[in-house]
Formats: sequence, structure tokens, C-alpha cells
Amino acid sequence: MVAGSTGLRPRLAALVVVLLGTTAACTTTTTQHLTDTHPVTHNSSPSSMSELRIADSALDSGNIDVAKTIYDQIVQADPHSVAGLTGLGNTLYAVGDFTRAGVYYQRASQLDATNTAPLIGIARVAIHQRRFDEAISTYRQVLTLTPGDALASAGLGAALDLSGDHAGAQAALRAALKTNPGDPVLSSNLGLSLILGGNPREGANVLLDVTRYPAAPPQARQDLALAYGLLGNTEAAAEILARDLPKASVQDNLQYYEIQRKRLLQQPVSSISPAKVAAVQAQPVQAASLR
Repeated sequence: MVAGSTGLRPRLAALVVVLLGTTAACTTTTTQHLTDTHPVTHNSSPSSMSELRIADSALDSGNIDVAKTIYDQIVQADPHSVAGLTGLGNTLYAVGDFTRAGVYYQRASQLDATNTAPLIGIARVAIHQRRFDEAISTYRQVLTLTPGDALASAGLGAALDLSGDHAGAQAALRAALKTNPGDPVLSSNLGLSLILGGNPREGANVLLDVTRYPAAPPQARQDLALAYGLLGNTEAAAEILARDLPKASVQDNLQYYEIQRKRLLQQPVSSISPAKVAAVQAQPVQAASLR
């Protein structure tokens, strides 16, 4: 099964970093902006609300230093500003300082346990630090507060996948898609989960529904290329990759897919569910133009 392939774990981790760093993730796109996690608290003054909008905009634009300066000023003026503390956490998260980001998220969450923004930050940090059980628990806490939230559902699916529970991830993502039909990040995460769970053909079917739109995120296309590569359809994988990657990177990816495909084929038959093998072989990939 692909799920047992250690070679695919770094691939999943890299994709989750993309999802969580900009978030999937999930998210209505695969690049959810960090400002999605900056709600304005009910007791914010007009001045602080304006400053928060400026800081959020700076962070969203990648101006980390400007954003951090403004968030610092907000927190200095009001040490109990949940939005300011969360914003500081987000600036540190954006530069990879996950430990310090977690400190600010925890402080914000202690001030307002019902605010989901710092909780999502806490869950993201937990994933990066490979504390998957904590991430899963925190995302579920968010979903208790805001049932059906797409961002939290995408994160929960990623955390479950990274913990090796592909079936649980797929169940969570399918449930979220009932509330958020057509959400591209939830769908992309589901497709990747199916691939990693040993069903690249069904994963390709799911990803085709996402990538058929001109504005489909590049990551979804690369996941689809991974599915085709594991299925042995090198030509289709190469055509998809060529949209977003230089030729050398396309070849590197194709070689990676071939290595993973060989690992999949070389696994003992006893380690693969006969029912799953039959389902993968029998189900055709949906027809769709790759152009």
C-alpha cells in the first residue's frame, strides 16, 4: 500500500507545510491567507481595529517586519489583545519560528478559550512539531466551536493523514465536503489522502474535479500528477507538471514517482488488501482534458 511507503511521508509533510503555512490544507484556495486567522475582537477600539487591518494586510502581503511592528504596538497598548497576540504568533509562524509562535497562540487562547484563531495556530504548530495527537485534538476542539469550518477540517484531515490514519482523514474530509461542497482544498486534501492511503486511482478522480477549473491551484495539479505517476501514466503526469515546473523539475518528479511506484509494486501481496487492489484496478479514472 502507498500508506506504508516511507518515501511518500516526506512528500505529504511538504504538502502539509504548504497547506498550513499559507493555508489546507487546508481552505476556498490552497493558499489560504494568514489573515484568515485574525478576527477582530468585540472590544477592539476603532483605532486598534484600523491598526489590525493594516497589520493583517502587511502580513498577507509578506511584509513580516511591518506586520510584527504593528502587532507589537497593539500588544504593548493592550496586553490582553487576543488579535494582537495571535498576529504576533502568525508573524513568527510565517518565518518558521514555531516554538515562539506557539507561546503567543497559547497566551491568546488562555485569554479567550472560545476564539478559534489562536487554536488553529496552536494546531498548526503542533503539526510542524510532529505532535499529531495534539493537533488532531485541537482541530476537533475548533470544530466543536465552529462545526463544519473548512479551514479546521482541512487541518484535521492533514493531521490525521500525517498520523497514518488515512481512513479517518478521508471520513473527516468527506463530512466537511457535505457542509462545504466543492471546496478545492478539502477536495485536494481528500485526493492526496486517497493516494497516500493506497488508492491513487480514486485520488485522481477526486483531483480531476478540482483541476478541471482554469484557476485550480498548482498544488492540486501536482497531486494529480503524483496519482498518475503511481498509476504508471508517465505521459499524463509529465504534461500536468509542465504547466507549473521547469523541465528539470518535471524529470525529477517523474523519477520520484517511478521509485514510489516500484516500491508499491514490490510490496508483499499479503500486506495489501485484496478488496482494495480489486477496487483500484476496476475503477477507471474519469475522462478529462489535461489542457
